[in-house]
Amino acid sequence: MKKVFAKIISAGLILTMGLSMASCASKKSMTVKKGKLVMATNAYFPPYEYYDNSTIVGIDAEIAAAVAKKLDLELEIQDVEFDSIIAGVQSNKYDIGMAGMTVTEERKKAINFTDTYATGVQVVIVPENSEITDVDTLLNGDYKVGVQTGTTGDIYMSDDIGDDRVVRFSKGNDAVLALSTGKVDAVVIDNEPAKSFVASNEGLKILDTAYVEEQYAMCVNKDNTELLEKINTALKELTEDGTIPAIIEKYIPSNG
Repeated sequence: MKKVFAKIISAGLILTMGLSMASCASKKSMTVKKGKLVMATNAYFPPYEYYDNSTIVGIDAEIAAAVAKKLDLELEIQDVEFDSIIAGVQSNKYDIGMAGMTVTEERKKAINFTDTYATGVQVVIVPENSEITDVDTLLNGDYKVGVQTGTTGDIYMSDDIGDDRVVRFSKGNDAVLALSTGKVDAVVIDNEPAKSFVASNEGLKILDTAYVEEQYAMCVNKDNTELLEKINTALKELTEDGTIPAIIEKYIPSNG
């Protein structure tokens, strides 16, 4: 009888321990990897993120590093396709997505956004001899427009001119290459990368009129409110102490 009772107690303890362990495992930790802040980006969007030899640098990389330091974490950056970033954050593959990512109501349905840290402007790149002189001409014509898949340029252009006129590329520089070789008539992309692309590709220019203004932020898993709050606190402190303004000024001089 004692042996039977002992077995019942033992089984009960094992079950209790198992439930406790399962409960602990089901709780979401603040970060995907202990001691690290894993950031997903698409490193072809200068000056926000781009390669310097084998290292990813830029505004987003430096701001993320400063935030990670505030949180006593080591930053790990993974370069992925832009349109896979949100899904990766949703599935907890990455802690944050940061790739010149615009805050939109549609994206808010899938993930949370931190407080914004920068303002972006979508512009139009065309050949110097193009008959496209302004945004209205582009929208009302029959022109093919290159965009990076999943970006707001893709979203806005698809809404404004329809999918049949939008040509999608996995990277912004691929869209610009297509423009240079006459495969598309224009490219819609953020103003700062546009400046870099035009500077390195002879015969292109940016239209004087902006297409859309937008706000940039990091995206975080909707369930990870602890991380969201800590990042927002860090962003506030880094803005107030001048760190973030200095990073942006480094890459986008106000007198430039």
